[in-house]
Amino acid sequence: MRVCVFCGSSSGRVRHVEVAAQVGRTLAEQGIEVVYGGGRVGTMGALADSALSAGGSVVGVVPRSLVGWEVAHQGLTRLHVVESMHERKALMAESADAFITLPGGAGTLEEFFEVWTWAQLGLHAKPVALLDVDGYFTHLLRMVDHMVEEGFLKPPYRDMLLVDDDLGRLLDRCRAYRPPTYTWSDDAPRP
Repeated sequence: MRVCVFCGSSSGRVRHVEVAAQVGRTLAEQGIEVVYGGGRVGTMGALADSALSAGGSVVGVVPRSLVGWEVAHQGLTRLHVVESMHERKALMAESADAFITLPGGAGTLEEFFEVWTWAQLGLHAKPVALLDVDGYFTHLLRMVDHMVEEGFLKPPYRDMLLVDDDLGRLLDRCRAYRPPTYTWSDDAPRP
């Protein structure tokens, strides 16, 4: 199994670095390959270093422009250097069997929302999950529920989002995941 982990190029609070390291170590110990954004800094670096230290396989995907900033992790199992952020996200998505998002900033959330939207559109049938560390995603989840209430998000799409504060349970839910049969086109007029 390969899990794409979205996390930050910044460290956030010490707790977030600790959790990223725990995630990397746990994935490696379970023989799960880590796919991530290829950085050596922030929670990305903690995730990768911990997985590697535990004997895991770590695949990074980084745009060429960030290699020049010296943020690319050079000690990975494999490092793919691509030309754009779009190529980065496409290769990460293609390479993964599941997606887990850790606390992070705007870029982390952008990656999460893109793969979740792709799942809603039926472009993939992979689990999309949030590891809700210390309630980090509480306000985001309230907004998601508000989108349902306001009619902008169908309940099955809210239900497809896996959320847990325990990594072990979240991984079990990813393994057991079955995509919903409802698709965005169920409400669209038929040609």
